[in-house]
This record gives sequence, structure tokens and C-alpha cells, in this order.
Amino acid sequence: MTSTDAPDRARALVSPEALDALLRERPDLLVVDVRWALAGPERAAYEAAHVPGAVFCDLDAELAAPPGDGGRHPLPDPDALLGTLRRLGVSPGRTVVAYDGGHGAAAARLWWVLRWVGHDDVRVLDGGFAAWCEVGLPVESGWVEPTAADDAVVHPGAMPTVTADDVLAGRAGLVVDARTPERFRGEAEPVDPVAGHIPGAVSLPVADVQADGGRYRPAGELAGVFAAVGAGGATGAAGAGTGGGINHRADDRVDDSPGDGDDDDAARPALTASCGSGVTAAQLVLAAHEAGVPVALYPGSWSGWIRDPSRPVATGA
Repeated sequence: MTSTDAPDRARALVSPEALDALLRERPDLLVVDVRWALAGPERAAYEAAHVPGAVFCDLDAELAAPPGDGGRHPLPDPDALLGTLRRLGVSPGRTVVAYDGGHGAAAARLWWVLRWVGHDDVRVLDGGFAAWCEVGLPVESGWVEPTAADDAVVHPGAMPTVTADDVLAGRAGLVVDARTPERFRGEAEPVDPVAGHIPGAVSLPVADVQADGGRYRPAGELAGVFAAVGAGGATGAAGAGTGGGINHRADDRVDDSPGDGDDDDAARPALTASCGSGVTAAQLVLAAHEAGVPVALYPGSWSGWIRDPSRPVATGA
């Protein structure tokens, strides 16, 4: 099955041409520009040119809590997020389309956060603003003031997440790391103060789920990517009391003998996405969604993991 074969109601990605058609057919469509880089939100780029009618969302201020023990981009406080949804105009049932500059991380973060609080009708512009411009679609400049939605609601918990304690206890399944291979191996670390990765994690860089131009690979290819790292075969770490709480790779032996917590096994994720701060990892969740593979998110990711020096660190492949 390719991404175009997937049922429309289940798909997260929308092409520039399809978004252009939706904008003509659906005047109530809410398009959100969430362009962002490690240096910060790209509001100036938004004001210079954006998809007509798009409103701007600040990832650092509105889609994350302040940095701390939860890492560089902890999940936003639900009450603060409710204010953001009201400001943006995210009414219950209103279709939202998120886009960024083209790399996809920020748009995936907005997609994930909205789904996390129960707003399922959200899409991502495949290829972002770069793809929109590449096919010659119209743009506008200036600031678009959103129409507030006083009826916005948030119900956190609709998307699976894990904590550092879950990872340590083997309740996170197989951790897949979205950072570059060099950062995963600990050979380079341009952002965080400690290099390396969570022991037992495997490398799945975002480049593996994207094709040229920042667009995602077709659903069938994405399913193959996740199968190659153990989707369907990852069952988590050794059970409680084994002394091996860190999750193992998919082909490791698992102790499934009876023990405390076995009743919760069905609710444990087989795969958990991690990255530097929980933003890029959302791209793996999005790609897995397109492939029909459930993946949890570790919001703290590497920057949260290393906040506690007692947590183990691995280097190399």
C-alpha cells in the first residue's frame, strides 16, 4: 500500500495540491505555520511569506513548557495549551493543517500535540512551505490575526507517552532514536552537554523516513523501515526484578515469566520514539502513523534523559 492508497480519514499527510484544493473548498480550514529551527521560531520568515490565511504558532513558547528536568522541550502545560488553542482558533471538529519550512519536525510536533489533547482532525503539509512554493502556489505576507475559539478543549493523554522511569523499567519497548547517526553514536553532540544514546536504543534517523525534498516516503516503504528496526517484534525489556530494566533491542531475549506488572503488558508500547528534545521524535510517530505502526513518544528524549547523571549512557552503534 502506498500513502495515496491509505484511507483519507486515517492519513496525516496532505500534498500541496490537495491543501490548495481544500482551501478553496473549506473556508473554515485552519492552516498553522509553525516554522522553527534550533535557533528559535521563524516568525520573520512567516511575515515575509506564508500560505494564504495561515496563522503563526511559536513552538518554543506555545508547544513546549520551559526547559528543565523534562528536557529542552517538555510537553506544554495543559492549561497553557488550552490558551494556545483558543488563540489559534482550534475549535472542536475544525480541520487543522500544520506546516513548517520543510524539514517536518515542527509540523509533526503540532500534529502530535493536538492529537495528544484529543483533537484528531489535524494534517501535515508534506514537504512544508518549501514544497508549497516549489509547485508555484500563491503566498501572502504580513500577519494574520487568528479568530479565537472560546470553545477549544484539551483532554491530555490521547497519545501514548513514556517517562525515563518507564524506559529504565523496561516499559517502553524498543526505543528508536531519530537523531543523526553521528549524534546517536556519540561522535558529535552540537546541542546537548552529554554525547551518546539510551542503552538498548537503536538508531532510526529521520532521513530514513523521508525522501528527497523533505517529503515522507510512501506508507509501504515506511512500514518496511519500521519492520527493519523491529516493529512487531519489540516486546520491551526484561521483567521486573531481572536487574536489566533498560529496554533491549528487538532481537534480545525477554523474560516473560510471571511477575509484578504483567497485567499491564498489553498496554506497553512495542516502540518508543526519542530524539534530542522530543520534537524530531514526533516525525517518527507521524511516519509510523502513516504506516499503521503504533509508536509512543518519550517527550524528554535525550536532553531529559541526561538531566539525571545516574542514568546510563551508551556510545557507539
